[in-house]
Amino acid sequence: MINVFIYLLITSAGAYLAFKERLLSQSGALAACLVGFCVLIGTGWQGFVILGLFFASSSFFSSYKKHRKKMAEERLANTSRRNWAQVAANGGVPSGFSLAYATTFNEIFLYAFVVSIAAAAADTWASELGVLSKGAPVKITNLKRCTPGTSGAVSIFGTAASAAGAIFISSAAVLLFDLSLPVFLMISVYGFLGSAADTLLGAFVQVEYRCPACGVLTERKEHCGQGTNHTSGVSWFNNEAVNISSILIVSFLCIITSWYIT
Repeated sequence: MINVFIYLLITSAGAYLAFKERLLSQSGALAACLVGFCVLIGTGWQGFVILGLFFASSSFFSSYKKHRKKMAEERLANTSRRNWAQVAANGGVPSGFSLAYATTFNEIFLYAFVVSIAAAAADTWASELGVLSKGAPVKITNLKRCTPGTSGAVSIFGTAASAAGAIFISSAAVLLFDLSLPVFLMISVYGFLGSAADTLLGAFVQVEYRCPACGVLTERKEHCGQGTNHTSGVSWFNNEAVNISSILIVSFLCIITSWYIT
């Protein structure tokens, strides 16, 4: 009971500080508190540190050279101040695997927990740093140059950032959980593939709108003060759905792979 109270105190304090620093909205802070609490219960302080490293690095890169990201942000439905949906999209799956590990003590769920965070980090690093690439990204559906921030677009710099994000989280997990080299490689690869899956889903499935006033393609339902027109993708499959789906895909692939290497 004392541990539960301490966990609530720690997560509440962290969420409140993030809210005061305008990194999270009010709903985002409540969601982050719940995610952090589940992770602490399931994987202890080690898992909480990994979650914290993801959040801290993502917040830093979201704010990094923010003045250069204004054009890309015009296309995006989300802002750097994360709400509950964004927190749930990146933290919901890790929370579930963390609780699964707590109830079964099966290390496969621990690996899936780390992979889910590695995939979230890989995608976030690619998105936040890729828009700073000097060269225009390429849309994978037609291999044509497009504006930064376009869903389903890739660049060399963004791809490198994605790999770095996955390796960053997997390296932390190796140190905190004393994982083997094969597990480190598995987490790094699937973390990176999570970002690739996010790109594919963003290109072929994610909803996209066009602003009737300025003509820009965007993820927003409103732009320039008026409603946008649906141009492609599944209407309900927004950025959060893409995030959850890509994380789930690689996490379950990790579970399947783990049966053969452990």
